[in-house]
Amino acid sequence: MGRILLAAALGLAGPLAAQTSFTIYSDGRVLVRRTAAVAIPSGTSSHRLAIGLLEPGSLFGLDSGVAVVGASYDAAVDEGNTMRRAVGRELRFLVPRGSTADTVSAAVIGVNPERFRLSDGRIVFQRPGIPLYPAELVLLEPTLSLTVRSGAAKPSLRLGYFTQGASWQASYSAVLGRTVAQVSSQASIPSVTLREAQAEVQLLAGSVGRAGGMPGPPSPMAFRAQAAEMAQGPAEEQGVGEAHLYTIPGRVTLEPGVTASVALFDPASAPWERAYVVRGQLNYYGPLQQVGTEPNQVPVEVWYTLKRTPLTPFGELPLPGGTWRLYQADAGGRLQLIGESSAGHTAPGTDIRLSAGSAFDLTATRVQLTYSTRRDSLRTVATADYRVTITSAKDSAVTVEVLEERGGEWSVLQSSVPAEMQISEMRYGDRSHHTTLTR
Repeated sequence: MGRILLAAALGLAGPLAAQTSFTIYSDGRVLVRRTAAVAIPSGTSSHRLAIGLLEPGSLFGLDSGVAVVGASYDAAVDEGNTMRRAVGRELRFLVPRGSTADTVSAAVIGVNPERFRLSDGRIVFQRPGIPLYPAELVLLEPTLSLTVRSGAAKPSLRLGYFTQGASWQASYSAVLGRTVAQVSSQASIPSVTLREAQAEVQLLAGSVGRAGGMPGPPSPMAFRAQAAEMAQGPAEEQGVGEAHLYTIPGRVTLEPGVTASVALFDPASAPWERAYVVRGQLNYYGPLQQVGTEPNQVPVEVWYTLKRTPLTPFGELPLPGGTWRLYQADAGGRLQLIGESSAGHTAPGTDIRLSAGSAFDLTATRVQLTYSTRRDSLRTVATADYRVTITSAKDSAVTVEVLEERGGEWSVLQSSVPAEMQISEMRYGDRSHHTTLTR
C-alpha cells in the first residue's frame, strides 16, 4: 500500500488543485468539485490532502473507477490540538533567560490538563517554556487523510464534497420609461472564508432541502466589490431537477471579504403598469370585529408590474428571487430610485409585481359606520358598513383599488361603486383554503 503526503506542512510536492469547480447555493452551501494533482496507482492507496474546510460525510469520488473506502478529517489547526498530536512525543521548549534563551526537553504525556515529564522523571502540569513544535505536528489548514481503491492507475484524484463560506444573491434594476422598462440583473457572490483563484463557478437558484450538517457561514465581514474576474458575458441558465442553474462564463477568483458579481442575463425590456391600492383592515380569520367610529388613516400603496409575455426574451427567463430596484428619470434626465422591493423565484411567463412604498399625493381614511350581529339557526352573522375616503392632490385622474381581503365565507351586500369579487383557492392535501378579494 503506497502512502503519499500532500499537506502543506507535511511536504507538499506540487499544486493541490489543478482544477476547481464550485456550485454555490444561496443558503451558504458550496458544492466543490476538485481535482488533486496526485497520482493514483492501481489498487488501494492512502493519501493526505490539505483540502480546506469540508463536511466529511459529504465526500465522494467523481471518477466511476475510483472509490473512497475510508477517510479521516482533521480540521483542528489551533495550538491546543497541535499539543494533542504531540502526546507521547518529546518536545523542546524555549526558556527565556534575560537577554538570552535556553531550551529544555520534556515529554508530553497528556492533555486536558496538560502534563509533561521532565528529563529527571518528574511530572509538571505547566509548560516548562514556549513549545517548539515540529512541522509535522502543525496543520496549516484542515487535512483530509483518505484511502481510495482504483481499478487502474490515474494521473489525478477527482473529489466532490460540500463546504461553506460563500453565498449569492440576485439583484435587478428596472429603469422605467414612458411605457417600457429596461431591466438588467446582477448576481452578487460575497465570499466570507472561501478562497480560490480561477475557479469555475455555478449558481443554483431554488429551494433545495437541507438535512443539517455544517452550520451556516460565519457572520459576513465588510466586503469590497469587484466584477467577476474573467467573466465574458451573462451567465448561462439551465434547469436541473426542480431548480435552475446559472453557469458563469470564464473563471472567477474568490477571496474572503470580496464580492464578485456577474450579469444573470442580457439587458431586456418589459412593458410596465402602476397601480394604487388601499387595503382593508379586517382580520383574515376569526369573527368580524367592531372597531369603533373614529376615522383611521391608511396608506395608499404603490405597486409596479413588469409584464412578462410568454415567448418573449424577458418573459421566458426564470428569475431567481432577489432585490428589485426601480428607477425613473427626473426632469433633468438623472435617474432617481423610486422603489425597492423583493420578489421570490419567478417562473417563466409570470409577471413581476413590486411594492414601491406609499403614494405622496394620495391619502385615504377608513371608518366603520355600523356594526350589528344576528343569530340564525346555525351561526352568528355579523354585518358591518365601512366608508373609505380617498383624496388626491394629483393634477390628473388616477384609479385606486380598494381591497378587502378575508378568508372564509362572506360577501359584499352593497357598494357605492361596482364591487368585483375574486376567489382564489389553494389546496393542501384534502384541505381547501379560500381567499376572497373585493374592490
